[in-house]
Amino acid sequence: MPRTPRVVVIGAGIVGTSLADELTARGWTDVTVVDRGPLFATGGSTSHAPGLVFQTNPSKTMTVFARYTVEKFAALQHPGGWAFNPVGGLEVATTPERMADLHRKAGWAQSWGIDGRLLTPSECVQLHPLVDRDRILGGFHTPADGLAKALRAAEAQARRAEARGATLRPHTEVLGILDDGRRVTGIRTADGTLDADIVVCAAGFWGAQLARQVGLVLPLVPMAHQYARTGQIAELVGRNTEIAEAGLPILRHQDQDLYFREHGDRLGIGSYMHRPMPVDMTTLLTDTAGEAMPSMLPFTEEDFAPAWHAATDLIPALRDSKVEEAFNGIFSFTTDGFSIMGEHRDLAGFWVAEAVWVTHSAGVARATAEWIIEGTPTIDTHECDLYRFEDVARSPRFIAQTSAQAFVEVYDVIHPHQYRTALRGLRTSPFYPRQCELGASFYEGGGWERPAWYGANDRLVQRLFDDGLAVPHRDEWAARNWSPISIAEAHWTRECVAMYDMTPLTRYEVSGSGAAAFLQQMTTNNVDKSVGSVTYTLLLDESGGIRSDLTVARLGPEHFQVGANSPMDFDWLSRRKPPGVVVRDITGGTCCLGVWGPRAREVIAPLCPDNLSHKAFAYFRAMHTHLGAIPVVMMRVSYVGELGWEIYAGAEYGAALWDLIDEAGAAHGIIPAGRIAFNSLRIEKGYRSWGTDMTAEHRPAAAGLDFAVRVDKGDFVGRQALLTAGSPDATLRSIVFDDPDAAVLGKEPVSVGDTCVGYVTSAGYSATIGRTIAYAWLPAGLVIGETVSVAYRGVTYSATVHAEPVVDPDMSRIKR
Repeated sequence: MPRTPRVVVIGAGIVGTSLADELTARGWTDVTVVDRGPLFATGGSTSHAPGLVFQTNPSKTMTVFARYTVEKFAALQHPGGWAFNPVGGLEVATTPERMADLHRKAGWAQSWGIDGRLLTPSECVQLHPLVDRDRILGGFHTPADGLAKALRAAEAQARRAEARGATLRPHTEVLGILDDGRRVTGIRTADGTLDADIVVCAAGFWGAQLARQVGLVLPLVPMAHQYARTGQIAELVGRNTEIAEAGLPILRHQDQDLYFREHGDRLGIGSYMHRPMPVDMTTLLTDTAGEAMPSMLPFTEEDFAPAWHAATDLIPALRDSKVEEAFNGIFSFTTDGFSIMGEHRDLAGFWVAEAVWVTHSAGVARATAEWIIEGTPTIDTHECDLYRFEDVARSPRFIAQTSAQAFVEVYDVIHPHQYRTALRGLRTSPFYPRQCELGASFYEGGGWERPAWYGANDRLVQRLFDDGLAVPHRDEWAARNWSPISIAEAHWTRECVAMYDMTPLTRYEVSGSGAAAFLQQMTTNNVDKSVGSVTYTLLLDESGGIRSDLTVARLGPEHFQVGANSPMDFDWLSRRKPPGVVVRDITGGTCCLGVWGPRAREVIAPLCPDNLSHKAFAYFRAMHTHLGAIPVVMMRVSYVGELGWEIYAGAEYGAALWDLIDEAGAAHGIIPAGRIAFNSLRIEKGYRSWGTDMTAEHRPAAAGLDFAVRVDKGDFVGRQALLTAGSPDATLRSIVFDDPDAAVLGKEPVSVGDTCVGYVTSAGYSATIGRTIAYAWLPAGLVIGETVSVAYRGVTYSATVHAEPVVDPDMSRIKR
């Protein structure tokens, strides 16, 4: 029997021990877990974690991680007692905004399959009698949530792994990672070396320092977070046994950045109300040399004073108590709030599983084990991917500032279109000065400033009314970071012509001997076509899940321009490219304007020496040409479903390109238009957005993208999985809302009758039909015309399953 790979896991906290358990359960028993501290209170975050596990999260992936953690910990056996106590979770609202957000959270719970119920103030007090009924407006209860004993869970899993053959080595400090220049070969410790085929960094807040040794920047910051235990509270005396420890639901008072849990007849209080307190890891060991737990820093009473005042307001019983034990505990915070998982691209066999809280620990460990052994996890993990970060997000200043913002906002009500205010303007297209002059309001994505709408187009809102179209009434939440100007821009695109800044969309150049064969192997569609062809295609993983969707333009025999989605696509392609093939990110050195609308040809044709007629320059074709004196690549593609082109040029020509097209289009009514109009138009046309509408969790047929798959072209990544796949249980469908004022923003539950059957992915108001159109994952058997309902922050809207695309199904607007 062939031996399994030798695995060394660095860190015996909740992540490392969970991973050892998951690996050995799958037959990989040559696993060694090392830690600089003792077992199992090693001195990391696990040692002092309060153990709250709330499963519901706006991210489906993080919710699945937490649900698995609950299921696994609840089944663990430990001689000391329970590893998970399902006391339930209760979140209370003291403001109307928070109460509305609890409705939104209840929607996430429905969407992701978590049992939860909204409560009146009286029902909240029945569950948690210490809460002052007069202070709250209601709450949200999740009965399966609860408390994890992190040290027990870590030990129980470690002992199980040990029984299968794993080795645990405490007091073993890792001094270095060994490699042969291509992949890891082991680790160096104070006691010698340990050979390994795979090394997993699960070192918690030490992880960023360790990863730096092998050239990895992990965008995480260790932050101190306050936790206090009160003295005895009379109302809790006699309620809990020493074994049970807690019986009341864990309580979150997010309006004041607080949470509470029982410790017998005392309460533990955690606070995020204080200033961010980043920890200097270079001096931590020296600063805490006399402490048993370097992760538990001295308590700063002055930071806790406002939290204590807010706590006594919600729980009057605390007024007769005081803080008896307290510390500032270290946790990892990332720039975007997600964990960091994956394998080092340039050092095979070195993996990371970092910035993981107890809540998600077993789920992250399972996905990491699947990823290491099978080549891909069984759930989508793109939000946690090691290579999701743009280069700017790896700078020390960016990491520090955005991680501090993540700490401040950990309990805030965050709008889906709320973007950071610090470190803006870092990535701008050459059109940015013109956009500012035109009153653009900007979204941010991948560090790029992206116009959402243009104030200069305000005059077009009146034109909507003149054309007999209505502007929907939006509630305050849906109207945030939105403007009716976007509807006017979308309408104008359909009726006239508009130009869109497409510069932030990721672009790669794939070239060299074998480039065509490489792309043919990596993607689902046939890209080995004539020079000048443009092909819509997919990147799949080995299980057939959609990793990304691409447009591939063949600009030469072995020269391609690939329109992609994120740095993860570069990572995926770079790992697999053969010798002789070069993959280069050209996004920042180029710019792009999308010019679309029925008058697009009238604007562009006079500028171009080549024939731009439909017959001479067909749909999904590309050419090198000039507009005026500017060398460009034009692609006849349209994500908004209109006649027109994506026009690419070197970034140095950007300002001149904008001015040229703007001047030429003036006589034809050209306007600049923003991302909100762009989004609504693509939804009208039935075009998907990867990462929102579909992910690696979905296969092409389910997402309505099987037209982009050519299984007869030969082998490609994921092909075998597609050949053996059955019919999907759920499919991505378009639904049209009945109420013209209905607005949803994504992740809302969709029901048939009283049963939740799916969830919304993305939505946009259609100026063409005067209704909001949304994508939703729904049971495959739902027929066109069937009525569904969508729960939106306490309101229920009816909608109808619609044929796709909703607008221009015969493609007559594009192909003319």
